[in-house]
Amino acid sequence: MTAPYRVTRRIDIDAGHRIMTHGSKCQHVHGHRYGIEAMCEAVDLHHDGEQTDMVVDFGFLKDEMVKAIDEPCDHGFIAALADRELLGMFVPQGAADEDWIASLETEVRAHGEATTTNTRLKTKLTVVPFQPTAECLARHWFVKLKQPVALRSGGTARLVKVTVFETPNCAAEYGE
Repeated sequence: MTAPYRVTRRIDIDAGHRIMTHGSKCQHVHGHRYGIEAMCEAVDLHHDGEQTDMVVDFGFLKDEMVKAIDEPCDHGFIAALADRELLGMFVPQGAADEDWIASLETEVRAHGEATTTNTRLKTKLTVVPFQPTAECLARHWFVKLKQPVALRSGGTARLVKVTVFETPNCAAEYGE
């Protein structure tokens, strides 16, 4: 079998989070300059068209990463649906806590996440059904990118892994 070609694209976002179950400092509200890398591979390159001799156009990959990761999360806060105490801090003035959180829960169950700016301070908030650890974010973003990568590459490329750098020295990856 021919060794596959591999390409990697990176984007960076700034986002806050907290890990409510953590026994140390990560239980506090804090933020990161996340680096997210998506690696794609293909056994053969495109033979014609605008992606000739490519696995997938880097611009196409960036577009999909921006749509799946940057737009919902950059300069926002990523929160676990189970972190009701934290979510209570975002409830818009005059809204009932239970109703507002229930509407987020409905969207999370239907779409795997809920993003809103209908928050107390108009802060961008993305709610996910897991603790927003680097490991779980890597899996979540992998799932969101897998199909778009296949479509944008005309079926030539497949997403191999997503790596999430929480700091320059600490990363988690998820792949198939």
